[in-house]
Amino acid sequence: MNAAAHFRNAKRLVVKIGSALLADEDSGKLHQAWLDALCDDVAAAHKRGQEVLIVTSGAIAIGRGPLGMTGRKLRLEEKQAAAATGQMRLTQAYQNSLDRHGITVAQVLITLDDTENRRRYINARNTLDTLLKLRAVPVINENDSVATAEIRFGDNDRLAARVAQMISADTCILLSDIDGLYTADPRTNPGATLVPEVRDVTPEVEAMAGVAVSGVGSGGMITKIVAAKICMSAGCRMAIAPGKPMRPLQALEDGGRSTWFIPTAEPRAARKRWIAGSVQTLGVIVVDDGAINALHSGKSLLPAGVVDVSGEFERGDAVEVRGQDGKVVGKGLSAYASPDMRAIKGRKSDEIETILGFRGRSEVIHRDDLVVGS
Repeated sequence: MNAAAHFRNAKRLVVKIGSALLADEDSGKLHQAWLDALCDDVAAAHKRGQEVLIVTSGAIAIGRGPLGMTGRKLRLEEKQAAAATGQMRLTQAYQNSLDRHGITVAQVLITLDDTENRRRYINARNTLDTLLKLRAVPVINENDSVATAEIRFGDNDRLAARVAQMISADTCILLSDIDGLYTADPRTNPGATLVPEVRDVTPEVEAMAGVAVSGVGSGGMITKIVAAKICMSAGCRMAIAPGKPMRPLQALEDGGRSTWFIPTAEPRAARKRWIAGSVQTLGVIVVDDGAINALHSGKSLLPAGVVDVSGEFERGDAVEVRGQDGKVVGKGLSAYASPDMRAIKGRKSDEIETILGFRGRSEVIHRDDLVVGS
């Protein structure tokens, strides 16, 4: 598969936008014409059925001007104030631009803790999944207005990779003022050549990384390599591509300059491998023979098939699935906490709301969150 096909074949696409592409370094003024061109590309992808999420920098840069803080380095609390001002303007700019195509934008703010706290992770993932099913375009940024130096991602390259991992995206594209990975720093080494494809992030590949050169962005090749490792471990291919062209995604689709990082597994397979080998189980769900047959045929686990529940666990925690003979059937992430699971076991999915007082998922373990043994 060539580079252009990687983009065209994407089903769930995360696009990261760097600060330097969105805003002027000195004034913080939004590059409106560029944003409109980018949104034209997003709309084209959206129209052909691709699910698109945007991870955007720029809130701090855009918020500097209205607060009279241009032309100087900001303290942390000043960055938070600028982010609070700029985030509203940034999201509105995306909505205004995508309104031309009849596309709804949804703002989602995330901190590092949201991706590491299991319940927050599940909540964020479910929110993003729902927005995509409703054909909205989530516009995601780090929650700079409340984050501190200790919990900030520090750059949106890694945030984009974490989001791609969270929602099992198959493709992540980092648009910035860097057009790909080079064998050496092209600014200082005229013999440096572009690396079009990477299938394994070896020490040699890591040694090619440089430093950030933009005045308004915080990323660099080092953070992009870190992002690539996160994406590849999640079965997501990632591209580093130049964002300066007026139609950057179209340029990539047409085979423009880029570096693609290609994983060995697909997102679903990588996620199941992670569930099978890395997540500690906190409870046991016993199911009947009908449920076992359904699970082996690739279906989700419904409450009607649950016979017994043991252990104490929260929504999103891993549980073991066993048959009534005690044999292990599989392992998965529970859609309900243990008290709720006990309340709905053996009942039909359409009874969940009446029993619990809220409308949760129809499945107690979704098939995408379930690994079934042979």
